[in-house]
Amino acid sequence: MRRLFLDGLISDEFTVTGDDAKHLLYSMRVRPQQVFTVVDKDGKVAQAEVSSCTADTVRMKFLHYIDDADTEPPIDVVVAQCLPKGDKMEYIVQKAVELGATSIVPVVSQHCVVKYDAKKKMQRQQKWQKIADEAAKQCGRTAKPTVEAVTDFKQLAEKYSDYTCFICYEAEDELSVKEALQKVNSAKYLILIGPEGGLSREEVQLCRQHGFISISLGKRILRTETASLAMLSILMYEKEAL
Repeated sequence: MRRLFLDGLISDEFTVTGDDAKHLLYSMRVRPQQVFTVVDKDGKVAQAEVSSCTADTVRMKFLHYIDDADTEPPIDVVVAQCLPKGDKMEYIVQKAVELGATSIVPVVSQHCVVKYDAKKKMQRQQKWQKIADEAAKQCGRTAKPTVEAVTDFKQLAEKYSDYTCFICYEAEDELSVKEALQKVNSAKYLILIGPEGGLSREEVQLCRQHGFISISLGKRILRTETASLAMLSILMYEKEAL
């Protein structure tokens, strides 16, 4: 059943506007008496029925709450992904949302091939957020993950200083992901994945100075889109979130 996220709280009657309304009206050809699953800003899930439509709004009425509908993992996981080439970021965002990531942070690094100006960064963030929103609806999330603004290593380290942070580094030969996860038990994690060209020694050193734990994902070199989703899956599984 189609899922909608509300900016406010569920009430006896409410109105859907903006892009969601346009999608309902002109893509889905919504009509009165159709029933949808709705999720409000507090994560409450209910079924609601379309009562009326205008050219740019959909009016809905509350039917009933859905019990035991929370699908969020018990841990908060941030995927910090250094900007990859092409449309790989779109794929990473979509799959990270499906796997339970709380947010995705695009990161600029020395070896990133793509270079965005301020306007392009904003456009990309908006595009990635739409992909995240659609993925959250499709996979039945009860919270909408966010795609943060493109950032750098220093800002990343400062903003997430209270998280358990892992940096997946291809030159790490002492600590495996399995060993690292067995040593920590946190409610909040961040995983940092480098771009196609890998992370520079300076970037790794900066992260280590801010408390990041350098880990290995094995003897084989993984593509950046493989590494991010593999690490996210392993973390979710190890912490009983899958």
